[in-house]
Amino acid sequence: METKIRTRESRAAIERLYITMRHLFIRGSYKPLGVSGEELTKTFITLNPEIYGSMSDPYRVELSAMKYVLDRLPKGIERCRFIRLIAREGFEQSDYEVIVPSKRRRNCYRIDEDSMYIEVTRGRSDIYDILTHLTFLFNESKKIMQNSVDSKGNISNDWTNLKEFIHSDETPDRKQGITYLSNVLGRTYRETKLAVDDFDSRKGEPSLFEIIYWLGQLTIQEHTQNMSREISFSQKLREIIGHHVYGEKWSNHVKKFLVQKEWINRPVHIVSANMHSFLNTLYGHVVEPDIQSLDELAIKTSQAASDKLRNNIEKIALQNGMYILKDSSGANINVQVFDLDKALNVSGSKWLHVNKKGTDDKGLLLVMDYAFGEQAYECIDELLKPVVINGKKTPLNIESISVMGKAGILKGDKGDIIVPDAHVFEGTGDNYPFENSFHAEEFRGNDLNVVEGNMITVLGTSLQNKDVLIHFMNSSWNAVGIEMEGAHYQKAIQAATKVRKSINEKVKVFYAYYASDNPLQTKTTLASGGLGEEGIKPTYLITLKLLEKIMAG
Repeated sequence: METKIRTRESRAAIERLYITMRHLFIRGSYKPLGVSGEELTKTFITLNPEIYGSMSDPYRVELSAMKYVLDRLPKGIERCRFIRLIAREGFEQSDYEVIVPSKRRRNCYRIDEDSMYIEVTRGRSDIYDILTHLTFLFNESKKIMQNSVDSKGNISNDWTNLKEFIHSDETPDRKQGITYLSNVLGRTYRETKLAVDDFDSRKGEPSLFEIIYWLGQLTIQEHTQNMSREISFSQKLREIIGHHVYGEKWSNHVKKFLVQKEWINRPVHIVSANMHSFLNTLYGHVVEPDIQSLDELAIKTSQAASDKLRNNIEKIALQNGMYILKDSSGANINVQVFDLDKALNVSGSKWLHVNKKGTDDKGLLLVMDYAFGEQAYECIDELLKPVVINGKKTPLNIESISVMGKAGILKGDKGDIIVPDAHVFEGTGDNYPFENSFHAEEFRGNDLNVVEGNMITVLGTSLQNKDVLIHFMNSSWNAVGIEMEGAHYQKAIQAATKVRKSINEKVKVFYAYYASDNPLQTKTTLASGGLGEEGIKPTYLITLKLLEKIMAG
């Protein structure tokens, strides 16, 4: 009974968060430490998402989640009092330096010492993602202040010493700095030292000392000098959100290329995936003929010192059937188009068990980079619409649509493969069952665990807590994993096949994910770090199986 109550409270908290964030977006601005911001934070703490670790602890600053969050926000944001979310409004043509977070494709601009602008072109999911990360960051900044200022407003000795450490012209004593920092963080010396070293591994990024100092300093100023911080949304962003502005531009760019190449009638296979696995699988061994296995090739190309190898593979590919469509729409989704007939002629079939002979047109492989949440519907919905040539509508010859991505697994471990047969929208009964042309048996026997079942499409993976996830897993929904795009893709596919009838109703659909994390296990959430080389085997196995399926017809 207690578990059910916690689940209901958590689900209600998620709903309140989305309603509150949408209300603040419509209103146009809010102060993170004002009444609206405090209500948002209070609901956030009630939910207590797994990815944010000890966020609900009133004294201990959460460090792993802070690194995760800062990797997805622009460099220097901890110093800014004014954060503004904007549409694409011409800043890309200005002289402002473009700041791109290391783990999110979004353009950001530092306008002055106090102001950061973040460009939002990927829909509501992008807004939710930014606001949840900022809510976490401002909550932790309050803890820093509470640990640095007493009830009478007096600054602690630790904070004074940390400030001197930050601004010292001489080389400061590092162990002393870590000591002062540990007291400000409410953490042990050992925990703090490990975190400092971890943050230092982020090349070109501020140190943990600087980040904590500026988060605390701005919060102290807000309370002692009434220098409030503010998050706002531009009028342009509020006008266009949800209207497929960037998705339409993106799809028109792809269709224009197909028209120019006179390929409108050729079979097309659309794949949402990464930008390396199909390229390496088709062309990698042409450059490295002595490579014995695809996994070995994948590991070699993923290494930091392999720029020359990656460039050589891309060069061969561009000469033999691959085309790169760089995005200029603002959607931040690049596209690779492979002429499979040319690709097979040069690469043969070292990894692929397919017959490259015959007169059948193997068609075009259109690999689009990962969409983000709701953006998946916007882009695929526009792409599946007919091409208009001289006023006449011509449907694309879509033979298959595939989604290979990463997901959080509920019944398994990191690195496992998930083969879904339905997607369910979180918080609703909306469900999208489909006939998956992939089957779990195809992936077995490769030293990888494979699970199959229903997937939950969530509005933001960073908002999930253990109670809600266990409910998804143990209830009649029988969920095996969570992700952010599956139902959005299905929504567009079913609209195109059953309602608009703009593509063949019998189009093949392939879905397969590799598990990037297990949000039910504290040490395997997204905040604990990526898979690294462990993710290579499932990624390339899915790639290989998909190419074989596509080329077999």
